[in-house]
Amino acid sequence: MESIRNIAIIAHVDHGKTTLVDKIIHECKVFDERKDTGELILDNQDLERERGITITSKNVATTFNGVKINIIDTPGHADFGGEVERVLKMADGVLLLVDAFEGPMPQTRFVLSKAIELGLKPILVVNKVDKDNCRPEDVQGDVFDLMFNLDANEDQLDFVTLFGSSKYGWMSTDYRAPTDNIVPLLEAVIANIPEAPYKEGTPQMQITSLDYSKFTGRIAIGRIFRGDLEAGQDYMLCKKDGTKKKVRIKELFVFEGLGKAKVQKARSGDICAIVGIDNFDIGDTIADLENPEELPHIEVDEPTMSMLFTINTSPFFGKEGKFVTSRHIRERLYRETEKNLALRVEDFDTEDKFNVYGRGILHLSVLIETMRREGYELQVGKPEVIYKELDGRKCEPIEMLVVDVPEDYAGKVIEMVTQRKGMLKVMEPKGDVQHLEFEIPSRGLIGLRNNMLTATAGQAVITHRFLAYEPFKGDVPENNKGSIVSGMEGQALAYALNRLQDRGKFFIDPGEKVYKGQVIGENTRGGDLEVNVIKGKKLTNMRAAGSDDNMKLAPKIKFSLEEAMEYIRQDEYLEVTPASLRMRKI
Repeated sequence: MESIRNIAIIAHVDHGKTTLVDKIIHECKVFDERKDTGELILDNQDLERERGITITSKNVATTFNGVKINIIDTPGHADFGGEVERVLKMADGVLLLVDAFEGPMPQTRFVLSKAIELGLKPILVVNKVDKDNCRPEDVQGDVFDLMFNLDANEDQLDFVTLFGSSKYGWMSTDYRAPTDNIVPLLEAVIANIPEAPYKEGTPQMQITSLDYSKFTGRIAIGRIFRGDLEAGQDYMLCKKDGTKKKVRIKELFVFEGLGKAKVQKARSGDICAIVGIDNFDIGDTIADLENPEELPHIEVDEPTMSMLFTINTSPFFGKEGKFVTSRHIRERLYRETEKNLALRVEDFDTEDKFNVYGRGILHLSVLIETMRREGYELQVGKPEVIYKELDGRKCEPIEMLVVDVPEDYAGKVIEMVTQRKGMLKVMEPKGDVQHLEFEIPSRGLIGLRNNMLTATAGQAVITHRFLAYEPFKGDVPENNKGSIVSGMEGQALAYALNRLQDRGKFFIDPGEKVYKGQVIGENTRGGDLEVNVIKGKKLTNMRAAGSDDNMKLAPKIKFSLEEAMEYIRQDEYLEVTPASLRMRKI
């Protein structure tokens, strides 16, 4: 029976986690048809590649020196934190990947605290030691302090450290002596991570994540904790509410390379995927039919934000999208809940409206962006936080906000956050950068990133994660500037825009088509202003020298999807089509 190691990789966004896994795959000669194109194999969705973030965790398995290594890639971004805790349940150890300059970051801390609670053994990998002004030894000390503060035990504190560059494909125990491969890392994994134990007895497997295939439906993925599972046999599915039902495993797969290999039998300690079970939830246990024993249930993170989704009702309805009816949108949203666990959809029977609940703006914007690329046309309302009633008091979600910013701008950042009911908890210098930690209501974060990046000349590094529900903190000041709204439908003209420039900033260029009620700019004063931007110049046969060449238009303000979601007001919708984003009055 081959020996198995299960490791999860923990890292902050953009510290090189996915690149490292790719190098391990290459080292172990696991190739698929996309050989050596230089592309990332794991982050295979277009959105993941463009943003450089992992959105869905993937499972990969490689074999090194006769030992099977199951690698579980975890998302680094806090909005996908629901994925992380479940994924760690499958592992026996973790690779903690840290940037040699930045050191451990807030989200690394969040995942690491979960791993230490579960008693997993860490291996530290200090990555990107080829970068300028990096400080590998200080970072190693920082990680030790962090683990100590998180109450790690002595075995966990006695961790092995490797230095290297996953981009250039080398790892070494000494950063001054680079090697030419990542074999030292694989050897350290086999030597230090405990072997997955084979436990005799009645079968027990916990479903910790899921996949979806349009041919076979939902696929349950999880680790077998005890006994063996066999294809074609009957088992008992123990659900969260205490009910049990008989199920049959139609097909059984284990992970091999980048794909799955079909097997007749899987052993305890291995991670497998099961086809043929319906109506299961994350955390359910697959146990013996005669004598079922269930494992403790896993909690999935609760959503903290909601958004209204509805069909596009603007005058430009159906011109750019392929799927525009409420039936299309309903089907697509419910299909997403099959595999996206932190997402919930609430249907209003009478209208074509849906309330979608998610973990944060990024989580919801990834869904909207994916839908728009698939050809959907829809409108969304302003994101709102979800309030709860606890002990008879109205409570709201509070987040921990961490900002690293040059010293000159620290005062501005503190002022902006405290205006939004944030409280400064930690302030310490890191080189020439100030490290600030706040506790702030989730609604105070909506629209904060833009304003903060503007105020700090784009130099602030901002991260946040959910902490807890606390009593309502009072009103947060809103953007008090009004909107400039088009009063006519037609094509915007440079002449009209030029004459209105002193009234505010515009979101459109000359030549763009606009409709009545579309928000086309921001008013310099409070209150909305309705304007006519399609009014042309009265032409005469008289010529005046130099009257036509002095038109200087400021460039339009361009919004990304997240910026537009945060910018719109309570009485506005954001119209999302495959080709454009438009704001409009409801």
